[in-house]
Amino acid sequence: MGEEARCTVRFGSARSEGIALLETDELLFRGEFRIAVPLKGITALDVSDGELRVEFADGEATFELGPKADRWAERIRNPKSLLDKLGVKPDSSVAVVDLDDAEFRTLLEERVESYASAPQPESDLIFLGAESIGDLGRIESVVQFLRPNGHIWVVAPKGRQDIRQAHVLEAGRAAGLKDTKVASFSVTRTAHRFTIPLERR
Repeated sequence: MGEEARCTVRFGSARSEGIALLETDELLFRGEFRIAVPLKGITALDVSDGELRVEFADGEATFELGPKADRWAERIRNPKSLLDKLGVKPDSSVAVVDLDDAEFRTLLEERVESYASAPQPESDLIFLGAESIGDLGRIESVVQFLRPNGHIWVVAPKGRQDIRQAHVLEAGRAAGLKDTKVASFSVTRTAHRFTIPLERR
């Protein structure tokens, strides 16, 4: 999940109050005008007196963030890696189920000693791929393999109407899980984290 701040933004000759959001991959503003700045597309960044100034393909925007400006600049300059966002540690017990992503598997091989391609008892993290609503039914079947304080990440497509975030959340809750985080997995996929509620551990 990103950070949100009510602030004023100057963009070219325009100025507006609104909501700024620092997401995993982009900096957004919603006010009298809207801005969406991919973090990788920022060509210059500066902080001064509580103002965060960014240059990108569409021009220059200044976010009047006050005390948050320095922290947002640091996050933009040093973004977390995908595995850090997903909570994968070198000693994590990981299972990757029906998730076809060669780049993700390469990252895992560099981070953990090994990972399973099927659910294993006492898994810390289970990454479950879901390309359709029908695939979401498998959430319930993998819960039994999770450590009490472990997490299931359901990795689903972005921007498709046949399998939306609401479908993923509904399926996780139907399996008795609590949704605790959403993260951008890739350009085309979003990861939804589910945890066993404290009262059921």
